[in-house]
Amino acid sequence: MCARSPVLNQSGPTEFVFRVFTTVPELQVLLFALFLVLYLTILCGNTAIIWVVCTHSSLHTPMYFFLCNLSFLEICYTTVVVPLMLSNILGAQKPIPLAGCGAQMFFFVTLGSTDCFLLAVMAYDRYVAIRHPLHYTLIVTQKLCVRMVGCAGGLASLLSLQLTVLIFTLPFCGHRPEVNHFLCDVPPVLRLACANIRVHQAVLYAVGSLVLTVPFLLISVSYVLIGSAIVRIRSAEGRRRAFSTCSSHLAVVLLQYGCCSLVYLRPRSSTSEDEDRQIALIYTFVTPLLNPLIYTLRNKDVKGALKNAFVSKAASDNT
Repeated sequence: MCARSPVLNQSGPTEFVFRVFTTVPELQVLLFALFLVLYLTILCGNTAIIWVVCTHSSLHTPMYFFLCNLSFLEICYTTVVVPLMLSNILGAQKPIPLAGCGAQMFFFVTLGSTDCFLLAVMAYDRYVAIRHPLHYTLIVTQKLCVRMVGCAGGLASLLSLQLTVLIFTLPFCGHRPEVNHFLCDVPPVLRLACANIRVHQAVLYAVGSLVLTVPFLLISVSYVLIGSAIVRIRSAEGRRRAFSTCSSHLAVVLLQYGCCSLVYLRPRSSTSEDEDRQIALIYTFVTPLLNPLIYTLRNKDVKGALKNAFVSKAASDNT
């Protein structure tokens, strides 16, 4: 029906605009300040984790190598979204070129997918550490760690590139279509297409299942095996330490996979554009914000390293 509409630009649109959060100036300023503070907190928290892991030799282990990469991903992930989002909160709608929208979609999906794959890799690392502690250093070598992170990023990039190219081969309605979102995510852009999108929707579900369902199943299996191993640990302190480490990772996993599944794996007939935008705020701000908080507040090694770093800095400033 849309293809017959007179508003369809025969040459196709050259830019999109994002739907505004609010037209009330006072609320715009409030939202801008809130999201800016959250963004700066995410940058500072995750940068602190990277800095403390890189500068303390006691943290040069596979677990903290993966944590460092996760923090780097969170910084890139939010930076792809938030600066453009902040620029569109204040004032009138600002257009984004079609190529810019495609680039944002590619990097957003790539970084988000790498994040999901990396969480599965971290679950495998914890599984080996708890189930096979004597052989841990022989199994999880530095070379294997680099390969797993590289494979996670490579597979995510390949899937994202194919999905982005597939989406942007579609025709779109109007001269300047409005994306009901604050970023060029796949579902809201797909809704603007003036063509049959059943094949594209099926590809999205397939990619979503590969990125979300498969890693989540692997994580679930890993934690079932980890749980059985923790129960058999004789030392109460050992059980507490193992449970604390794994519960931190599990909390991040449940929030990340739960929110993403609601957006990408729900049937299209039951999805709401406004709901998707609200859920996207969680995995854009809350998950990257909780990552440094969970892994530092519940991790004695990281807290100790941060404390020593601040004490050393204070001592050097006083001398």
